[in-house]
Amino acid sequence: MSGETITIKGPDGSFSGYLSKPKSGTGPGIVVIQEIFGVNKVMRDLTDWYASQGFVALCPDLFWRIEPGIDITDQTEEEWKQAFDLFGKFDVDKGIVDIGATIDTLRPMTTGKVGAVGYCLGGQLAYLTACHTSSDASVGYYGVNIQNRLDDAKGIKKPLMLHIAGKDEFVPPEAQEQVVAGLRDNSHVTIHRYPDNDHAFARPGGAHYDKKTADEANDRTVKFFQRHLG
Repeated sequence: MSGETITIKGPDGSFSGYLSKPKSGTGPGIVVIQEIFGVNKVMRDLTDWYASQGFVALCPDLFWRIEPGIDITDQTEEEWKQAFDLFGKFDVDKGIVDIGATIDTLRPMTTGKVGAVGYCLGGQLAYLTACHTSSDASVGYYGVNIQNRLDDAKGIKKPLMLHIAGKDEFVPPEAQEQVVAGLRDNSHVTIHRYPDNDHAFARPGGAHYDKKTADEANDRTVKFFQRHLG
């Protein structure tokens, strides 16, 4: 798959996004929500992978308000420092506004329904996307700080799937239990737990990447989207 960079117009300004389409040229849409490293090769490859599964996939540059075009890796201490600095400056609620604009930009390119999937920071944003946007189905991988936004869950009216890593270094066990307890009674929410895995188990090349578990979670995600976006 090969993608292209497009411009997304939001209420607060324009920003870029990496767009990848399936061979058919159209299909359901998926907004791919970045980690703290920007729209880097990992995110572009994921966007291409979702396109290979039959989705029109678009990964927006959510750090544009801080610095457009961030593209770093998880391979050096300096890049981790930069990533956490960006994470600290990032306004989550404005990010949700930008994801809403991305959904609106993507929808005319699709067969009608648009979902969202996010990782790490994007995992939290995928949860909030389910709470506050027109996303038809959302999936979050090892989302951080969801336990601090459980009041938002009353806005969840469409399917949401969360993948929780049991040994997540950024989401301690008590936070995981808060999320599970806080969402247990919402019939729209499905939670899968991976007790032996750490944060970012689905990031290829990452320190905690686990192909077997990543394949299992990704299979669940694709089937979830096929069911709710098809």
